[in-house]
Parts: sequence; structure tokens; C-alpha cells
Amino acid sequence: MALENAQILPNVKRIFLVLSGKGGVGKSTVSTQLALTLQNCGFKVGLLDIDLCGPSIPRMLGLENSSVHQCEQGWVPVYTTPDQTLGVMSVGFLLANKDDPVVWRGPKKTAMIKQFLTDVYWQDLDYLIIDTPPGTSDEHISVMENLKSVRCDGAILVTTPQAVAIGDVRRELTFCKKTGLKVTGILENMCGYVCPHCSECTNIFSYGGGESLAEMGKVPFLGRIPIDPKLTKAMESGENFITSFNESVAAQTFISIVKNFIIPQEETMDVSENQ
Repeated sequence: MALENAQILPNVKRIFLVLSGKGGVGKSTVSTQLALTLQNCGFKVGLLDIDLCGPSIPRMLGLENSSVHQCEQGWVPVYTTPDQTLGVMSVGFLLANKDDPVVWRGPKKTAMIKQFLTDVYWQDLDYLIIDTPPGTSDEHISVMENLKSVRCDGAILVTTPQAVAIGDVRRELTFCKKTGLKVTGILENMCGYVCPHCSECTNIFSYGGGESLAEMGKVPFLGRIPIDPKLTKAMESGENFITSFNESVAAQTFISIVKNFIIPQEETMDVSENQ
């Protein structure tokens, strides 16, 4: 398929970006859990990993040994289940060895992102979640330029409670405003630690920075995700955390975000019936 003649996501109803100004705040974890929650709600979902130098989503979903195939319409995403309700595309599927580094200059990264946005045969999707690399550099600009012809429904900004992370995400908020990207809200990740024995949550970093930033930027505050050993274990093993630990604080927060900020009111479904 010639890239210059390719359409941008013609059969995708809604697109959300997951962003942050710095690495290590858990964007890939958030992207994965939002996609799984939407899938559990009965929607058909795509998860696009454009963190080209750190493609961790295949491992998080237990898809490390999978490979991408081609059909007449383009690349076929890797599906997590036989019903094909969650499709995944990542540069991790294209590496000969999972430990190979991606050593690319900007133009090659830009070309790959464009190909991901034009040459993947998602079929019909209700939602596409795009996991982005940290910062506001080439990759982000490439995504925004390529999405000019389609509506991007919003950006979910991920931060951790520390002041240094808040400062970086503040710059990401400015980036969104300058590029005209609607901000769905700010999510504070790694907010406290959930004891695996008594389930009590203890604040080990500072607290409330994400909420303060949301107030300052006049955007919604989506909630707090604690550090939960169950979530960490699920990410390592490729287990569906939302299904397996539905009653946990983290799972309930993801469900709340999806119900209250991502799914339009007229389409809101009873999440509990789909877990």
C-alpha cells in the first residue's frame, strides 16, 4: 500500500492518546488497562504502541512471541483473544529478537509512525488507544500531523505525584493546547502502595500533584492509581488484570475513567455485567 495514498484510520470511531512529558510514569500500563477495560465493556478495541524505542506492550499482554502478518489491506494486528475484540500493533512484533535495540534517526521513526497509522488493517474499531513515547518530540509531532484529517477525541496525561514529574507533564499540557489536542484529563499513577496482605494504601511519594495540575490547567482530574503488586505481576505475566482483580482499587479506577470520561454518556454500558 502506498503511504501517500493511504487513508488514516477510516473505520475507527474514537481515538485517544496516552501522553506524558517524561518516561517511567506508566503510560504503557495505563494504555493497556484502558484497552482491556474497554474490551471488557463489550467494545472492539485497538491498541497502537508507538513507543518505538521501548515497546513493552507485547509483553504486558502476553504476546511477546507473536508476529505480524500481512493481508491485501496491510498489516494484520495481533489479537489477544479468538473473538478479535482487542488488536495490538507494536514495533516489538517486527523485531527479529526482542532484545534488539531500535536505533533509528528521526525520519525513519516518522515513516514508521505514519505506516502504523495508515497501513494497519484494524477492520472496524470502536476505540483506538495510542501509547506514545515520553516527551514532545518527533514522534508526537508525527502523530499529530498524521491525525490532522481525522478527529482525535482526547489525550490522557499520565503523571506520578513527584514535583519533577508534575513539571514535565505541565509541558505536555502546554503541548496539547498549542497543537489543539483536547485533554481528556490527568491521571496520577503510582499514588501510594497497596499492601498485598491487608490491602491498605500507604503514600510513599508526595500526594495530590496530579489533581493540583488538573485544577491549574482547568482540565478534569481522572483519578489515582496506586502501586499494586497484583497489577505489576499481571503486567509481567500477560494476565488480564481488569478481569482477574476486578474489585481492586486500581481496576475500579480504570473502570471509572472509562465509564465517566471515555465512553460517551449515550453509550455508557453497565461495566459490571461485562467483567
